Order: sequence, then C-alpha cells, then structure tokens
Amino acid sequence: MSRLTYHVGLDYHQFSVQVCVMDREGNVIQNATRPNDWQSVVDVVPEGGVVFAAIEACCGAADFAEELINKAGWSVNLAHPGYVARIKQSPDKTDWADAKLLADLERVGYLPKVWLAPENIRELRRLVRYRQQQVNRRRDVKLRIRALLRDQRAKAPSEINPWTKAWQRWAEESSEIGETSRWILGEHFSEIETLTQRIRTVEKRLSSLLAEDPVAQKLLLEQSGIVLVTAATLRVEIGRFDRFRSGTSDCVDWTTTG
Repeated sequence: MSRLTYHVGLDYHQFSVQVCVMDREGNVIQNATRPNDWQSVVDVVPEGGVVFAAIEACCGAADFAEELINKAGWSVNLAHPGYVARIKQSPDKTDWADAKLLADLERVGYLPKVWLAPENIRELRRLVRYRQQQVNRRRDVKLRIRALLRDQRAKAPSEINPWTKAWQRWAEESSEIGETSRWILGEHFSEIETLTQRIRTVEKRLSSLLAEDPVAQKLLLEQSGIVLVTAATLRVEIGRFDRFRSGTSDCVDWTTTG
C-alpha cells in the first residue's frame, strides 16, 4: 500500500509558524498557526505520510528547515521570497494565504528554490558577514574623520600620504584643528585601531576554519588571484559549485562539496 503524500507550506515567524497542509490534488487539509517549534509543526500533518515542505528563506528559516529534515524526516525546500512574491501577484498578505501558496508551489513543482547550506557553511557565512560589518564600520569612521577635517578646513602637507602614522600624527597635532575637534579625532583613531584589530582576529578565525575545508584549500585558494577573504566569500555565498550547469565551474571538478 502506497503512503499518502502531503505538501506543506510554512510561513515562518520568530515565535510562530503558519502551517498549510495540502494533499496531492490540492485540497487544503489544515491551515493553522503553531508555535515556532518543529514538533508542533509536525503534529499538524497526519501521521504515516511522505512530506514535501516549503519555507521562504529568511532569518532562522534554514535552521528550522534543517530540524525538520533531521528530526522529522521531511523533504524541505527553501523558497526565494522575491520570486514567490512575484508569483503571488495578490494583495492578500495574510499568513494563511502565504502558507497556502508555498504548499501549492511545492505541490506543482513551481517553487523557486534557494540552496539550503549545511550548518558549517551557515556558521562560516555568519563569520564572513561579521567581518564585512566591521570593515563597513571602519570605513564609516574614516568618512567621519574626513568630514571633520573638511569642516575645520585642515589640509595635510602634500608629502604625507593619508591614513599613515605620519598623517594621523599631523591630524592629532595640527594647529588648524580646534581642541575639541582634536579630541574627537583621537576617539575616531582609537576606534579605527580597535576595529582593525577585530578584523585581524576575524581573519585569523577564518583562516583556521578554511584550513579544514577541502573545497577552500584545494579548489579556491589554489586559484590565481584568490586570497583568504575572497575564498571565504565564494565558499559561503556559492557553497556548492556543482549546483551550476554552465559557466566556468564546468571547467573544474567542483564535486568535493560540503
């Protein structure tokens, strides 16, 4: 006797999940709100069936999808939220309707899928993005320094290159800059030093993690022009290069993936 098949749409929120259960013919069996807990969601679906679920990619959705895969044995796909919104073309933004649409797209095979990265790649991705956040913060501090110097109409000697120690010393000691502004500059330079050290610490951690990654070591870092940060970014944003059917990835054996 063949097992029943259920198609499930999950509209994910921080504290709750809207669960729409649909049969193979498209009939809605259940569409209910449940706590953000994998077991509570699983309990909505009749026992004994094969489950194919869809959940829009968002903060927390990947971890939840992995729980359903590993603990409930479901087949779960991440959906691209932008493409799902285009397909919907409806002003109805209720959780009930969103969950139903995801279930239906999964059922008919039209779900715009997003790659579900494994946990180790998601962790590495968080680290890469954290580094970028610190780089952005450092850039913003430098812009504030430039703005302050421009406001004070202070011009460094042409023979001093910006952001060198000599340039910093000039900025902190220049008679063109008021006492309070000079104090603010000192605070900014101190923040840059802190952020620079933090970025170096992150990069050491990245190097340590990539040292244990065969894709990064054997296939990325061996490529000309690819250094640590570039390799880490490619690894976390692309992940599995064998997912692509065309492009330069066809020229390299990318099958060693994780």
